[in-house]
Amino acid sequence: MLSAFTRAFRTPDLRRKLLFTLFVIVLFRIGQNVPVPNVNVAVLRDTAAAAKKGDQLYGMLDLFSGGALLKLSIFALGVIPYITASIILQLLTVVIPRLEALKKEGQAGTTKITQYTRYLTVGLATLEGAGLVAMAATGQLFQNVPGAGSLLRDTGPFAIVTMVVCLVAGTAVVMWLGELVTDRGVGNGMSILIFTQVVAVFPAQFWGIYKTQGPFVFVLVMLVGLAIMAGVVFVEQGQRRIPVQYAKRMVGRRMYGGAATYIPLKVNQAGIIPVIFASSLLYLPILATRLWPDVRWLQQVQPYLRPENPWHMAGFFLLIVFFTYFYVAITFNPVEVADNMKKYGGFVPGVRPGRPTAEYLDHVLSRITAPGALYLGAVSLVPLVVLAMLGVGDQFPFGGTSILIVVGVGLDTVKQIEAQLQQRNYEGFLR
Repeated sequence: MLSAFTRAFRTPDLRRKLLFTLFVIVLFRIGQNVPVPNVNVAVLRDTAAAAKKGDQLYGMLDLFSGGALLKLSIFALGVIPYITASIILQLLTVVIPRLEALKKEGQAGTTKITQYTRYLTVGLATLEGAGLVAMAATGQLFQNVPGAGSLLRDTGPFAIVTMVVCLVAGTAVVMWLGELVTDRGVGNGMSILIFTQVVAVFPAQFWGIYKTQGPFVFVLVMLVGLAIMAGVVFVEQGQRRIPVQYAKRMVGRRMYGGAATYIPLKVNQAGIIPVIFASSLLYLPILATRLWPDVRWLQQVQPYLRPENPWHMAGFFLLIVFFTYFYVAITFNPVEVADNMKKYGGFVPGVRPGRPTAEYLDHVLSRITAPGALYLGAVSLVPLVVLAMLGVGDQFPFGGTSILIVVGVGLDTVKQIEAQLQQRNYEGFLR
């Protein structure tokens, strides 16, 4: 593997792509540590540190923003608005015929959908930025923490609008950086930036475990994390290959077809999306308890919303299973795949083309989605159980969502580098 890295950097064009990707990552991390105007940095640092010690929710927000959200930096919103907009557009493609038609138009339709995604990203960033600044101005960003009401130097309209504009502009710059990495760098740009956000807090969490729990618990946590990571890599690489045979046909004087290929159906066909959906849905009642602290019934259900509560774990697991089936159903259409195969003379050996092929694909997909959904739920819950047993609290860096992001993005990026190395007859990373 080290020799593959050496050969990758010896290749001029691949070296330029790798260095450009690293340069964008450095810019992204710098922007995550530059606060927006009108922020009292000293007060914010103390209140954020106190809030993370007293509530696991702030630790989770700190993890998925790379520490930028609780610093109120210019990149505080990060890639969250873009990811949300992309998911919304994917869901709307199923229900809006116009978007579905654009999706089938090829590159021109994809470009138009990307443009809609950018507009929606700016709109969501405006709403999220305004909400974040309003919570910081009213002291609701860090409730019950001394100094939470004095995070901003000025709460006038001009200062508030300036902060919101900076946050929205920061989101637009992040979106631009992600697209630059996709076009000129290595890997998917937004995935690389998400990977950077998650990994950025790992060193501080490792050091916190070592200082507070001692070397024995630190080594134990590392072993548990590596075991979880190895299991995730094993399942993420698993797939069911459905063989497809194409019939031979004459076009003019030439013979076409006759090739054999396969349809790869991954065990985890839905990726990380179901976990994000479930986490976001469970976050809404937690947010409601903070926005309306005087509502009695919200305060009564608040103990059940804590991550260590068994009812929270059960609800989290069931939501992940539901959203896995839901997302797979809207992203993989067996009828469309069967029609395309029939159109180009393809068939599954032993299965008639057309509707029988669609039913066969749907049957296989439903069977392979079941272990995939259980796997996602288990990976998301096992860290919570291990945390309670080891007593490391929210310092545990190997959470289910973070591990899925790190492994998924890492494997995808390595495969892209490997493909470029193989084009030049070089040995890849995964061999």
